[in-house]
Formats: sequence, C-alpha cells, structure tokens
Amino acid sequence: MKRNSIYFLMGALLIFVTLTAENCGQRPTSDDIQRAQQELILKEGTAQVGMPAIKNFRTKKILKDVIERRDQNGLSTYTYVFSEMTGKFTYLGESIGYAIPAATQFTNPQKTVGHIQSITSIPQADPDGLFSPASAEGSWIVMYDPVKKEALPQYSESRLSVFSYKLPARLVLGGYKDE
Repeated sequence: MKRNSIYFLMGALLIFVTLTAENCGQRPTSDDIQRAQQELILKEGTAQVGMPAIKNFRTKKILKDVIERRDQNGLSTYTYVFSEMTGKFTYLGESIGYAIPAATQFTNPQKTVGHIQSITSIPQADPDGLFSPASAEGSWIVMYDPVKKEALPQYSESRLSVFSYKLPARLVLGGYKDE
C-alpha cells in the first residue's frame, strides 16, 4: 500500500514538473496532460509487472545468426513470386543474397537541425540527392542473368520470396525448365 502511494506521489510530481517545465508558465495542452498521464501509467505498469525474465536471449542470438549469414560472400539464393490464385510459386531465377526493400536507405533518413532550445529532425537526402520514401512496395534483388552470365540488380514490385535452397518442383508453377 505504501509503495503505491509513493508511486502515485512521484507520478503526480512528474506530471507537475513536466507540465510546468514544458510550457514555462503557459497552460498545459491536452497533449501535455495525456503524455504525462501515459508516462505515469507506464511507470506503474513497469513497477507492477517488471521486465521479462530473459535468460537465454534466443531471439537475439537467432537474429545475430541471420544477419551474419546474410553478410556471407557468395550467398546464392533462389527468387520466386507467390501466386495467390494458383497457390504456387513462379521461379524467377538464381540470385545473390536476399531481397532488399526499396525503401531501405544507405544513410540516416533524418538529420537534426536547430539550437539547444529548438532541436528538430528534418528529411535528409540520400547520397544521390534524392529523398527516399518512408516505405515502398518494391524490392531490389541481384539476380544472375543466364544470357550475360553476370549478376545484375533487378527491381520488382511483386511480393518476392527468396530462399537459400531451390523449392521442390511440386510447389513451382510449371516446375523448372531445366528439370
């Protein structure tokens, strides 16, 4: 009971300090009040529930493994498009690595501008001078050109599936031409 009273008083103090510091004597806006109330609720929830008792970090280890495998030289993959109508994949060809979403940016998409009292983030151009969208439906994939015998970047707006192994012919519309 005492603990809850202490948290309530700390929360009320937090709301007061937040609202007076942010507005410097002005009346708090409804957003200010909701933000402070939300912070109070989240603190109480964290105090009651705590953090998950993660001991093995399995998900983090798996993601690390995925990132390291993605980074390997010579990673050959196979690219397909899935058809909702047939329930099968259409084989596009052998590829290098996995599809890269078209909205992936090489540089940080935001830059910070302003002075100490007024700092904000604004869009920052990519190295080519263009501004990438926050999201895009397309993907870039480096595929082997069977005629030129070289790997070339391709763009697709289809939902691609890229595998590290060739799918069984029964899952591929029309099977494979070379089999």
